[in-house]
Amino acid sequence: MSERVRRAAGAVLAAALLLASCPPADRAHDDPAGRAMNGRQAAVHRVEQLRVKVLESLPHDSKAFTEGLEMAGNTLYESTGLSGASSVRAGPPDKPPTARVVLPALLFGEGITVPGRTLWQLTWRNRIAIERDVTTLAELRRVPYPDEGWGMCFQKSAHRLVTSDGSARLTFRDPGTLAKTGEVTVTEEGRPVTELNELECADAAVYANVLPTDRIVRIDPATGAVTASIDASGLLRDDELVPGSTLNGIAAVPGTDQFLITGKLWPRMFNVVLVSARQTGGRGD
Repeated sequence: MSERVRRAAGAVLAAALLLASCPPADRAHDDPAGRAMNGRQAAVHRVEQLRVKVLESLPHDSKAFTEGLEMAGNTLYESTGLSGASSVRAGPPDKPPTARVVLPALLFGEGITVPGRTLWQLTWRNRIAIERDVTTLAELRRVPYPDEGWGMCFQKSAHRLVTSDGSARLTFRDPGTLAKTGEVTVTEEGRPVTELNELECADAAVYANVLPTDRIVRIDPATGAVTASIDASGLLRDDELVPGSTLNGIAAVPGTDQFLITGKLWPRMFNVVLVSARQTGGRGD
């Protein structure tokens, strides 16, 4: 064994002995993974259990494969998917859309958001995002988007976009260029929450549909910790369900504590508030 190898082995052994002599708390403090675990353990008992309380049932296009939903002012924007059937729409939430654009047949529409005077629309695996005029929905430009497009929302307080890709990761992006500026892993009681889909930024939180469930999670984007689990099951009757009709679509109603929620191929959309799961009564009480 050469002198250089002996010196390297000795350094590794010394470091291991020093680490073993540190108290557990000191090791967690010095180790990023340990700090993350401590944060997860601290958050174990802070996950609120909520459910939706229906205020109103609204009509929804039962052929819309909903991928994105957002309210900006009094206008509801919706993006739909499926190759050859993707679109983006805009109009009052309780009436048929007043503007509608169909995507080229090869594009699969995904999440949308309105960060200002334009609208961003993701595509699933087409590797592009489309910027549109917020009024006419006309395409203004396309930019490269190397990740899978799933959900998207605009976090106004941090002036950034938040996007999902079906994993447990939320990615932060520049609202003008879509360049990545950071990311966080979403965890609930220390475990990653995967299949994050449609997103909504409301106040300081991010809400995410969890595919293919009837559950929405509220996330602290600063830490990735789930702060609430929201039960949105039982909204449709059994005779209204068809293959593929998964909950997907959540939009905060500006100036209120209400949300609009719907799903892929759902014949209805619901105006809801979030209440404690401990409260008694039916979905529409």
